[in-house]
Amino acid sequence: MGNIRENRLVHLIGIGTMSIAFLIFYAFILVFVNINYWTEKQGKTLSMSIYFKEEPDSAVIENIKKELFVFPGVTVKQFVSKDDAMKSLRRKLGEKAGLLDGLKQNPLPASLEITLSRDKGGDNLPYQLKKRLEKSSVVDEVHYTQEWIKKFQAIMEVIKIVGVIFGGLLFLAALFIITNTIKLTIYSRKEEIEILKLVGATNCFVKIPFMIEGSIQGLLGGAVALFALFLAYIIAITRIDISIGFASFNIVFLSPYIILFLLLMSVIIGFIGSTISLGRFF
Repeated sequence: MGNIRENRLVHLIGIGTMSIAFLIFYAFILVFVNINYWTEKQGKTLSMSIYFKEEPDSAVIENIKKELFVFPGVTVKQFVSKDDAMKSLRRKLGEKAGLLDGLKQNPLPASLEITLSRDKGGDNLPYQLKKRLEKSSVVDEVHYTQEWIKKFQAIMEVIKIVGVIFGGLLFLAALFIITNTIKLTIYSRKEEIEILKLVGATNCFVKIPFMIEGSIQGLLGGAVALFALFLAYIIAITRIDISIGFASFNIVFLSPYIILFLLLMSVIIGFIGSTISLGRFF
């Protein structure tokens, strides 16, 4: 700790460089975690929207619900009236909501939103339910997400494979940057190391403090990178709304277990980087 205080400028530069390298790698991990979360979430449940020809009364809605409950794994989420649909559209349009003022009547249909569990119903359930509901005189059409989800999951599987390769390359790049950063720290104290060797210090006596410093640098660099990533996450969830097709995605942050793992990995990378740099120096 004394050496870190005495050479704080060099260590600050090293920690800053490490933080940038870790931030790039952690950002990729966050994207990868969210892709995996979205794939699993969308794979377990399917969304279905039942659109009505006219605004239905409560009796019609109850009859539709009774038909739905015959099928396994069906959960009714909410009924969206024509007025609610228009209010929702105005919210999404934001400043451009004035474009709707010229409409003489509300063209949006009322709908009943439901979800279906694929574990219980299987792949045939949505198709059967769609055909049965569309026979009703009050139902205009039924949309569900199954075909879109299949395409989405196929794309996600390819992204996962590419992600593992890209993540490995990012890890190696971070290790390379950190190794060279620590090497600069060691070379800035070259004379001190030579004096220690001249007075009889063993290699282990000289190396161990540098290894500990590298580990501390790795921990601090990882902590700074995680803090910066968390700030970016807070900004993202307040300003970004990701909606693709029928699905709306929530951005999730890294779990406590992943955070602890990344911090531990930061320490290990700092230690490995110090070891590699010292090996080259000696």
